[in-house]
Amino acid sequence: MLKVGDKLPEFEGTNQDGEMVTSSKLIGKKLVIFFYPQANTPTCTVEACNLSDNYSQLEKAGFQLLGISGDSVKKQKNFHNKFAFPYDLIADENRDIIEKFGVWQEKKTFGKTYMGIVRTTFIFDEKGVCERVIEKVTSKTAAEQILEG
Repeated sequence: MLKVGDKLPEFEGTNQDGEMVTSSKLIGKKLVIFFYPQANTPTCTVEACNLSDNYSQLEKAGFQLLGISGDSVKKQKNFHNKFAFPYDLIADENRDIIEKFGVWQEKKTFGKTYMGIVRTTFIFDEKGVCERVIEKVTSKTAAEQILEG
């Protein structure tokens, strides 16, 4: 998994509107990239809505936000439109970005082991250097976790 001090990996991904987002264009402002397992699921919705509800505070603190999951562009668009998120959601169906950040890992739920996205938030400075990694994301207070750093 990406760690503090690592550079923002080079990537490009398609957002909910079918537009290309490239990592090189995200340098220059503080950046929050949050990975979530699946659009429109209860916990992911709570996290994404918490970030949306606190977006003006995050913006005031100088952050830009980007959400990434392995969902399709269509699923991301539906999720984005349903809750009117003020930030982009990237569809990473081939797990290119997910793998670069190291969040595709073995998970256990109800005694079952499987591979999936580990809910993780990465915070980068204006130069694209990772300042913090939040591995134990609390969905209800995701924005607070980012701002308290």
